[in-house]
Amino acid sequence: MTTVAIAGTGRMGTAFARRLIETGHQVTVWNRTPERTGDAVGAGADLAPDLATLAGAEIILLSLTDAAAVEAVTQGLIGAGIAGKLVVDMSTLLPEETRAIAARVTGAGADFVDCPVGGTVGPALKGQLLGMAGGTDAAVARARPVLEHLCKRVEHLGPAGTGASMKLAVNLPLAVYWQTLAEALSLLDGTGIAPETAISVIADSSAGPAVLKNRAQVVIDTLNGTDQPGTFDIDGLSKDLGLALQQAARLGRDLPVSGAVQKSYEKAIAEGLGGFDGSSLTRHLTGA
Repeated sequence: MTTVAIAGTGRMGTAFARRLIETGHQVTVWNRTPERTGDAVGAGADLAPDLATLAGAEIILLSLTDAAAVEAVTQGLIGAGIAGKLVVDMSTLLPEETRAIAARVTGAGADFVDCPVGGTVGPALKGQLLGMAGGTDAAVARARPVLEHLCKRVEHLGPAGTGASMKLAVNLPLAVYWQTLAEALSLLDGTGIAPETAISVIADSSAGPAVLKNRAQVVIDTLNGTDQPGTFDIDGLSKDLGLALQQAARLGRDLPVSGAVQKSYEKAIAEGLGGFDGSSLTRHLTGA
């Protein structure tokens, strides 16, 4: 199988490593904070002491926090020499940031694909993510055999940066949903309808997105007063919502609903809810 390196062993990077090891790949991992590589190494990954070692793999996946981290890592890889290699950035960035990084990587003689994914740790471990790929036909074809071990669907959307655009569009309704759910639940004030019943009915209706169907118990427990750790937490939702608003401004588009919701995220984070599931925003807004 293909040798794969992963830069970034947060929740998703570690899940990528575990899934690829399970499907027969030789995996090497690197993280700026080495102690955070423990779970991936424990699952069978080799630990790279530096980016030069990481650059020895055929395919290098990036799962990093933001553009600054991706830029720093790709510069390190370029310095180590990546001609002939394939770099797949699975981070969530602005499209123009992705295009700039793609230009530097391809300028160093490597192929580049941006493929942010829809889904969190659970789907990653089952190979059930949604891959949104941008790059040349040849680069995406080269990445596909590995990506298809992680994703139930890999959609080639166009050149580098189109994956980033699609990811922002996919995440925006989810970020807004937690506020709209709070507003919907406010209509039940005084009815005596329990959160368990309300969420069950909403999840079975046209108002129930996949996240509610898949994480109904997490939402119920949160609404009953116990905030749950988030696999895609309020900090992450707020970050991606902010990127969507930046991209809209660059395109000359006004997103009034999204702008209003961002203020709710800022208040929730200020109250210490950043690490919790998105449904904690709903609880915060309803005063549950």
